Amino acid sequence: MTETSSNGVVAYDVEGGIAWVRFNRPEKRNAMSPTLNRDMMEVLHALEFRDDVGVLVLSGEGTAWSAGMDLKEYFRETEAGGLGAVRQAQRESYGWWRRLRWYQKPTIAMVNGWCFGGGYGPLFACDLAFAADDAQFGLSEINWGILPGGGATKVAVELASFRNAMYHALMGENIDGRTAAEWGLVNEAHPLDRLKARVTDVANVLLKKNPVALKATKDAIRRVSIMSYDDAEDYLVRAQEAANSFDKEGRQEGIRQFIDEKSYKPGLGAYDKDRTRA
Repeated sequence: MTETSSNGVVAYDVEGGIAWVRFNRPEKRNAMSPTLNRDMMEVLHALEFRDDVGVLVLSGEGTAWSAGMDLKEYFRETEAGGLGAVRQAQRESYGWWRRLRWYQKPTIAMVNGWCFGGGYGPLFACDLAFAADDAQFGLSEINWGILPGGGATKVAVELASFRNAMYHALMGENIDGRTAAEWGLVNEAHPLDRLKARVTDVANVLLKKNPVALKATKDAIRRVSIMSYDDAEDYLVRAQEAANSFDKEGRQEGIRQFIDEKSYKPGLGAYDKDRTRA
């Protein structure tokens, strides 16, 4: 059954361990307003530790994923309220993107349509990303006289090559989902009518993994990218020790099923996390 946030601008369903969360302003191509940003934090908070949620998928109602920040509500009306209002709006938007980056559960961006400007914030925040072949990605800020802010420039440089990021930001031209996959903005692109099936398959694979190990791995990938090798080596030792403190039995069960039972091969799949030795 579909539920909505307090103001109705975020919709979500939970089915088979997957939370399908959607921007719900289709008439505005899911542009992010201050109201939507507050509601998204509300929904992320509600879903993060639910026992029936193992993976979160973020998508959009209608023909867009998100057209970025709402120029009228997020920029013009907020700026009319002065610096304090601007800073508050920034805290609310950046806050839920940050929450999503370090979310307890694996997250997947399912980009079904337009993804522009500020939409790159939650795109990067999701652990994995899949797009429709004909989805449109754009940093259009240069076309109306500003730089790609809100982290969008950082996202472009993190995910794409230097030359592609520079071209993308300076030219203000759109690229489709297939090109976004070639550039590294998303993992894969598929025809729209097969996109949800592919995302569902990926989510179901993740649901079979140890949830503590998933969280530790998510964090490790993000953290070590800016570390030296020696710092990363030390961090990963500590991260594994911390993960073991939360789920030592799960790790031992995985080793037992491999060594004693020979019931799975780590290179070909996950151990059965729902079964323990009687």
